[in-house]
Amino acid sequence: MKKIGMIGGVGPESTVDYYQRMIKLYRQKVSDDSYPEIIINSIDMTAMLKMIADKDFDDVIDLLTDGVNSLYQAGADFGFISSNTPHIVFEQVQKQSSIPLISIVEATRKSAETLNLKKIGLLGTLFTMQSSFYQAEFDQSGILLVAPSEKEQQYIHQKLMTEIEQGVFLDSTREELLKIVKRMLVEDSIDGVILGCTELPLILTKDEFGIPFLNTTKIHVESIIDELLYSSWK
Repeated sequence: MKKIGMIGGVGPESTVDYYQRMIKLYRQKVSDDSYPEIIINSIDMTAMLKMIADKDFDDVIDLLTDGVNSLYQAGADFGFISSNTPHIVFEQVQKQSSIPLISIVEATRKSAETLNLKKIGLLGTLFTMQSSFYQAEFDQSGILLVAPSEKEQQYIHQKLMTEIEQGVFLDSTREELLKIVKRMLVEDSIDGVILGCTELPLILTKDEFGIPFLNTTKIHVESIIDELLYSSWK
């Protein structure tokens, strides 16, 4: 059996969610009482986010590449980064990686394509909402992404950093996030929303307003377990 390599810690709450989801989905698909072998390298989220905020992207690439290659040295056959924001440098890391990496952005684009979505709201950190890496991937499917207003982006980012990343899930925050999505539904005519931070599905736990809420953690995990069980490479 191949071994999964996981860059975790970005953030800790979603790392736990990933681990539990991978175990559960694997056990649903395999009925022999076995478990997947998962190697986790938990890196420093605060250090990484500071590098990104300072636009020290070469340092981000080095941090993630070192982390992935540590997974390879520990025996991982393929890997993934359990966060959306670091995918701002995913292509550069993949080029330097000793093992194949499963992209959360590519997996989400394929899911949106399957759902026949055409115009989707994108929620996440400021870095994710204000960068082009998501739209560049979705251009392959002709899907337009719409970010919240500047004020809304600041609110989402602040709540992610000060509450949600810390495991704090307030009803008042959930209500405000849903207000943002509803405004985008009415004013921007979105037909879905991407929860483009792996902590967002921990507070926005279901579809709302008759549109799909794309849980990027769930989508990513499905791709990872499919890779583990069904990929033909050795």
